[in-house]
Amino acid sequence: MASPHRFTVNASILFTELPLLERPAAVAAAGFDALELWWPWVDAPVPEQSELDALRGALEDAGVQLTGLNFYAGQLPGPDRGALSIPGEESEKFRDNLAVAAGFAKSVGCTALNALYGNRVEDASDAEQDALALENLTLAARAADDAGAVLLVEALNAPESPKCPIVSAPRAIEVVDAVNKASGLDNARFLMDLYHLSMNGEDLHEVIDAYTPKTAHVQIADNPGRGAPGTGELDFDDLLGRLAKAGYDGWIGLEHKPGDNGSAASFGWLKK
Repeated sequence: MASPHRFTVNASILFTELPLLERPAAVAAAGFDALELWWPWVDAPVPEQSELDALRGALEDAGVQLTGLNFYAGQLPGPDRGALSIPGEESEKFRDNLAVAAGFAKSVGCTALNALYGNRVEDASDAEQDALALENLTLAARAADDAGAVLLVEALNAPESPKCPIVSAPRAIEVVDAVNKASGLDNARFLMDLYHLSMNGEDLHEVIDAYTPKTAHVQIADNPGRGAPGTGELDFDDLLGRLAKAGYDGWIGLEHKPGDNGSAASFGWLKK
């Protein structure tokens, strides 16, 4: 697939057959020089320094760039979809993680940090959760700014995340605008995940045309199935071309499932 874009491998969904510290080398062996990660330590918003150092060393040894990192977001993959809007322990874990994640990002030159809203909970109103989310996203924007990074806000999809309140591009853009207004930093940007938006039934052409100027990262997987491009119905030649025409020249995160033949075999579509 001819494309002007740069591709980065999400090593929290691909190469998960390997231990975390072996994934950077596997990404490099597959022909890529960049990867992104969800927060790798789902039970530890503040892991031991030795674990952070080991991951940094694995990235350096493999010669791959970390292009994106999630702040703590609970159990991913799993039923959780974020933490920052959930009152109590989860949002406290998110706050505890801010300086750690931002510090690690800065130490490896990662310039994008993703902050996921949490699922709606029954013991707090939507308004209370949204107010907490804005407060925590503002803190996240400041932490990202200290790291020299942008703060990403992502829309998930309603079929798979029915309790997540951010399940459309316009809603995510509303959050981006609110965070930029609250922080005064103008470093919040949209993470345009074409798989999630497709699952929501959104017109991807309209999303690309309208929101590329506020987009700092793109992720892709085919639909249905969340497999590699070419396994579903999305036309990625068209979509990536439209992104280029709209002026997007940033990273394209490969966030698809590996398929039956394993992660390393899932990139053949790039050579067609």
